Amino acid sequence: MISGVREFDEVRMYLRDGTVLNGVVLPRPGVGDPNVVVLKLDNGYNVGIHVSNIERVEVLRHVESKGAVSIPIGQFVSGALTGLPRVRLVATGGTIMSKVDYRTGAVYPSFSLEDLYAMYPEIKGVADIEMLNLMAIFSEDMTPKRWSEIAEAAYKAFIDGVSGVVVLHGTDTMHYTAAALSFAIRNPAGPIALVGSQRSSDRPSSDAFENMLAAVLIAARAPFAGSFVVMHASTNDGLIAIHRGTRVRKMHTSRRDTFVSINDKPMAYVDINKFEIKINNSNYQGRARIDDMVLMNRFDDRVAFVKFYPGMGPEIIHFLVDRGYHGIVIEGTGFGHVREELLDPIRRAVELGIPVVITSQTIFGRVNLNVYRRGVELLKLGVIPAEDMLPEVAFVKLSWVLAQTRDMNEVRRLMLTPIAGELNPRSDVGTYIISPELPH
Repeated sequence: MISGVREFDEVRMYLRDGTVLNGVVLPRPGVGDPNVVVLKLDNGYNVGIHVSNIERVEVLRHVESKGAVSIPIGQFVSGALTGLPRVRLVATGGTIMSKVDYRTGAVYPSFSLEDLYAMYPEIKGVADIEMLNLMAIFSEDMTPKRWSEIAEAAYKAFIDGVSGVVVLHGTDTMHYTAAALSFAIRNPAGPIALVGSQRSSDRPSSDAFENMLAAVLIAARAPFAGSFVVMHASTNDGLIAIHRGTRVRKMHTSRRDTFVSINDKPMAYVDINKFEIKINNSNYQGRARIDDMVLMNRFDDRVAFVKFYPGMGPEIIHFLVDRGYHGIVIEGTGFGHVREELLDPIRRAVELGIPVVITSQTIFGRVNLNVYRRGVELLKLGVIPAEDMLPEVAFVKLSWVLAQTRDMNEVRRLMLTPIAGELNPRSDVGTYIISPELPH
């Protein structure tokens, strides 16, 4: 370390090439070059500067390191009242609520309001933040039971009078949870913004800062209500897309604009530079009265989701029936087809009162079982075509429906009834948009 400079000091660094940098000196990773100083700049990015390139360092303020202070699981912490809209953050895990331990290079969860404000100081001017550390899990460990817990936490937040809820969530299964919350809370009093990040906050290309700011802004000020995914609209900074929870899918492993609205347009965009919400879809539900909200947060965890593939054997469907599954969603080909050998086990399932829902692997477009013979055969067996529902949404919805009723006629009726924007009466070819033209 440079003489007279301590970890976490705020400094002004003068480089030999004439560059002047302001920032906070961070601890050096244990595996890093001992001659490199890590500086967190005012814009949140980190840079490493070799000591040979530093002319001199001016200490602006000595800051004592306090370390991370965690809120135990299930504990609620309220921020100071400021007169701004109240927004409750519900933490479930994920990169967005993680900090980097610069001594080891590892990422660890941090759930204190102090750490949150240190990571995202801009949100102080948007809303009065409250925080609930509900769970701390990887998103692949999400379950229907945990969907119920998140929905109840969001519902209680609205009952307490918040303007909106932000759910911090890992990105890999975020679209499943967004769909689940869409069905679990009917007539919500405000937005439920699910937010995450593709890249941790220590990386120069992190999307965490702007995603979080946009999510809080949506929760505090948006005129629409419901469940939404709030993430980058492109690989560039400055514009965040707001996707309907039943119309969104993760489409890339690592891109910052991984989430895309399917068979629909994004609900809105947030211009980060202007702190402005730009409505992009007129088909939305407004904020309801608290008295009109209904919590229906039960899900059946005995629903299977299988993808058809060439040569798929009938024993797979028979196995699910024999193991007592209550419902099956099959991701079929094209219009929603499967091979002939699967017809008998599907017939068996339906005759035993196990609903079989057919979706399409193509993602865009809709199921149509009236075009080819195989589709007609499936309809005669009693399968439920998922229309233009995303396969993941059909899985979540069937799980939700079966927790409400096991009557086959009622299951069919509910699956084919639009509830949270998951079904459109017809598909517009123009909704095939992977890289949409963004608003100016």
